[in-house]
Amino acid sequence: MSMAQHAEPAVGTTPPASGPGHKQTDGRTARRPLALRLLARPEVGVFLGAAAVLVFFLIAAPAVRQGSSMATILYQSSTIGIMALPVALLMIGGEFDLSSGVAVISSALTASMLSYQLTLNVWTGVIVGLAVSLGIGAFNGWMVVKTGLPSFLVTLGTFLILQGVNLAVTKLVTGNVATDDISDMDGFSQAKKIFASSFDVGGVQVKITVVWWLVFAALATWVLLRTKYGNWIFAVGGNKESARAVGVPVKFTKITLFMLVGFGAWFIGMHQLFSFNTVQSGEGVGQELIYIAAAVIGGCLLTGGYGSAIGPVFGAFMFGMVQQGIVYAGWNPDWFKAFLGVMLLGAVLINLWVQRTATRR
Repeated sequence: MSMAQHAEPAVGTTPPASGPGHKQTDGRTARRPLALRLLARPEVGVFLGAAAVLVFFLIAAPAVRQGSSMATILYQSSTIGIMALPVALLMIGGEFDLSSGVAVISSALTASMLSYQLTLNVWTGVIVGLAVSLGIGAFNGWMVVKTGLPSFLVTLGTFLILQGVNLAVTKLVTGNVATDDISDMDGFSQAKKIFASSFDVGGVQVKITVVWWLVFAALATWVLLRTKYGNWIFAVGGNKESARAVGVPVKFTKITLFMLVGFGAWFIGMHQLFSFNTVQSGEGVGQELIYIAAAVIGGCLLTGGYGSAIGPVFGAFMFGMVQQGIVYAGWNPDWFKAFLGVMLLGAVLINLWVQRTATRR
């Protein structure tokens, strides 16, 4: 049969209706059902998952129903969620940072040792700690864009460097693996109010990090959805060469995304310092996987170009809910990592199903 015969319409085929009252559509312009449009949102799947986890522990662990327990869960979630936000933005931009966990400790060690050893106001240490954290992020970003190496390799190297430096320098300066107590130094009480205070809500003590978490989430959402910089993030994550061709500053965008991770590491580092007055130099190892997992569970793709800032909020809440819910239920807390693995695999499979369903005509 010839190509002409393939192209001929079947005999008796009714031509499409036309007229002023009829709107023609085809597969490209037809409006998808509301359910599919909702599924296309990266945060929908994790929201449903977080709701299911909450309901499960409300039933399995009655202590979760208490206000103080929920405040503890939100606090645990916020310490993960504040870091998960810049990590998620970086992943949307097509990169990820394996040094984020130890970078938290690096900033706290810098602020603590500088203030104590030189007898300075703690705000001096806080500012220098911020400069160090931003510098680490800028170095990671510069190395990635300058060499073209995968961010996995670059930040793995930074992770190992910081891990060694944290331990070695702390032992060299203090003679111990932990920094000295800075709670009696000038500026401590003011810094503690910003980074590690609590406030009362209906007789329940809520940590200030919960407020900062929600503020940062709202700000990140606005940046992603309402600013040119947000468009750049999606563009460089989707296809950096195409983005560069249309004028997107790829190098600037990637370097600043790594610096945002540095800012998050600084903030959490300051929270830990002013919560406990001292810092253990060997901590932070493994936390980077928690932050990345929260972003992935929140709907961000490892390949970049897709995700949201709201999704990681629910992802971090799931982490906090499971971690504390296991304790309130009286189970062995060693099961947390097993639950973590199950949640991560489940989230990846759900995200894959959501994408395939949302893009199906």
